[in-house]
Amino acid sequence: MAEAGIPTNQLKKNSLGVASITFMVVSAAAPLTGAAGGIPLSMLLGNGIGIPGTFLIVTAILLAFSVGYVAMSRHVKNAGAFYAFAAQGLGGHAGGAAALIAMLSYNAMQIGLMGLFGAAASGTFAQFGLDLPWYYWSYAAIAIIAVLGYRQVDLSAKVLMLLVLLEFAIVLLLDAVILVHGGASGLSLAPFAPSNIFSGTWSIGVLYCFAGFIGFEATTIYSEEARDAHITVPRATYFSVLAIGLFYSVTSWLMVMGIGMDQLMPTLSGMDPTTFLFLLGGTYLGEGLTVLMSILFVTSVFAALLAFHNAIARYIFVTGREGILPNAVGYTHAKHMSPHIGSVLQTLLALIFVTLFVVKDLDPVLALFSWLSQLGTLGVLGLMSLTSFSVIAFFGKNAMGETAFSTKVLPLITGVVMAVLFVKIFTDFGALTGAEGNLSWILPSLVLVAAVVGVLLASRLKSADPAKFGEMGKTKV
Repeated sequence: MAEAGIPTNQLKKNSLGVASITFMVVSAAAPLTGAAGGIPLSMLLGNGIGIPGTFLIVTAILLAFSVGYVAMSRHVKNAGAFYAFAAQGLGGHAGGAAALIAMLSYNAMQIGLMGLFGAAASGTFAQFGLDLPWYYWSYAAIAIIAVLGYRQVDLSAKVLMLLVLLEFAIVLLLDAVILVHGGASGLSLAPFAPSNIFSGTWSIGVLYCFAGFIGFEATTIYSEEARDAHITVPRATYFSVLAIGLFYSVTSWLMVMGIGMDQLMPTLSGMDPTTFLFLLGGTYLGEGLTVLMSILFVTSVFAALLAFHNAIARYIFVTGREGILPNAVGYTHAKHMSPHIGSVLQTLLALIFVTLFVVKDLDPVLALFSWLSQLGTLGVLGLMSLTSFSVIAFFGKNAMGETAFSTKVLPLITGVVMAVLFVKIFTDFGALTGAEGNLSWILPSLVLVAAVVGVLLASRLKSADPAKFGEMGKTKV
């Protein structure tokens, strides 16, 4: 417990339960944002009506990944999450690489979403006469998130819980109405047939589906703040994967049914695909609820922004506490016990990069969001692959009562799958994001640069303080 006015290197204990952590991580996956933006794009660019079945496959893969992830979370409780698992499984140098990749990836996701938030808010509130440039809204979001991230984590959890419940409710209402009406021309399970799943450019469909889950893995980031972490974190992890996966699969199926299988691709190719969900809303819910949906779309992106901000602040805090970054960032607030320095640093990064895109007059969605969100997805997939192999190495020393199936077989399978996807996104980055010329290889290469910097920082720590290097990633609960 921190004394009044004295900073500490501990986060606030016993402040989050299963529901709070689940909502914190599901909000990062932004269900309404995925339904309005990710699903239509995955259909248009990927495998069309096969997306609902693709989501089921991706859900199964991530559940398999979660088995080893959860097994390790029972033995390593550290807010560094990917960093801690890599350090404890593959050693301090791998931990340093994971820490820097994680900070790059989550910052890229968060700052990229600032572009989407600004564009969505600008378009939504213009219809009410509040017509402002996108960056006004992005700067406002940065300011509000700065306050919430600086304070106690349970305040952020309460805000996110309310926003996520509302966005789930509006999409589930649309789902229910489409289901009751029987869609445009009857209901069919054809979208789950293998012939449709593996049609079109199915690899792009798979990549977009994976992107829809980014954020669920953050359950272990809150392990130091969880009540009964050995129970809370595993439950929150499984609940998050199942909630996101089933929501996306059912919703994408009913979106196909709502427009009709034959009409899906002609409709998407003839419009801005991010307006497709609102087209269905206008058809099945009416104008009033569709306007409400557009407002909740804005709050959905805001919820994701806050969730990623909290994750980044904790990574910065941990890397300072454990000696990778300067010790000064490894302290929590004396009163709130929040990683306030990490929060401030993330706020400054968001301000700098959003301003850079404003000065360069780059599109907030096609450039800021598209480039940086896919960079974040690439980094997280690399971290998930690294984590799977870390699980194998960690339990290879001592099984600790865990089964070989959960610590060797499934981690090996998911580690290889994630590695293949990492290579696929890396090589196709330009085609996936629209980044042209040198940007098509410079942006994905930032993940490799971050890894090298992380290894160098870990090497410096090993030379300066071998004992601290040996403690990297150990349980802090």
